[in-house]
Amino acid sequence: LVFGTLHTTTAARTIVRIVQQFPANRQDQIRMMLAESLRGVISQTLCKRIGKGRVAALEILLVTSGIASQIRENKVHMIESSIQTGYNMGMRTLNGALLELVETEQITTDEAIFRSLDRQSLIKMFEEHEIEYETEDDDDEFEDDEE
Repeated sequence: LVFGTLHTTTAARTIVRIVQQFPANRQDQIRMMLAESLRGVISQTLCKRIGKGRVAALEILLVTSGIASQIRENKVHMIESSIQTGYNMGMRTLNGALLELVETEQITTDEAIFRSLDRQSLIKMFEEHEIEYETEDDDDEFEDDEE
């Protein structure tokens, strides 16, 4: 059992960062070794909690045979969609974690949008779950009244 800490924003970027720490001529071998030995990655983003303090939005990647294949074949860009389809196994995307924190009233929609790396996707999730939110564009309608 090995725990490590890297300063990355997503589980997929963590894998890329690990591989890039090695010389280019060894990266294929490292991808093979990671695909065989890695069991999971948790990436956390700290958010301002409603009230006081912070709460972690956790992106959770569990390495399945499909994800191991993506790592081996250097198709790391496909991992986020694999995380989405692995929801029932306990996997979570960052946006999924942010949505859960909004639904449980731990963070505001503004904080979730601010912390998201794919804001349009998160906003679409809000709309699908009928969660009200404001965007910067919503303030534009009031600017005309001031003129």
